[in-house]
Amino acid sequence: MDLLSLQNPVFLVYTVAASLMVLKVMGQGWMTVYRMLKVNGGWASPEDLRPGMINKDPNASQLDANDYVERSRRMHRNDLENIPAFWISGFLFVLAEPSLILAQVLLYGFVVARLMHSTAYATQRSHELRATFYTLGSVIVVLMALYTLSVVLN
Repeated sequence: MDLLSLQNPVFLVYTVAASLMVLKVMGQGWMTVYRMLKVNGGWASPEDLRPGMINKDPNASQLDANDYVERSRRMHRNDLENIPAFWISGFLFVLAEPSLILAQVLLYGFVVARLMHSTAYATQRSHELRATFYTLGSVIVVLMALYTLSVVLN
């Protein structure tokens, strides 16, 4: 069986988890745009004040920080700081041929941790709660990397 085939159940798990995280990253970008349009503000760049189909009556206050928009931007930045390491570590983990149950626990565990982190962030829960979900996801990525290294170096 080819390791990088959907016939490989471990690669299939990775494919599902990685695809969900692609949707998470892209969806968060669209959420930021939605929030900017909803409040007609929180624009990021001076050129956003040029009149157009979306911003028919621009004004300088649209560049002011808006926490509703900035929260979504911070969530997006956090995803971009964490999810690419998952994609890489998870892919290498598949090549190390872990058991299916280990792959399911770690790969789906990361997805759940990121979704819980985002939910906690979006609903303004405590930093401690967010940090718990971040830590879980981070530990999972590290464990996958260590597993891969242990296979490669032995």
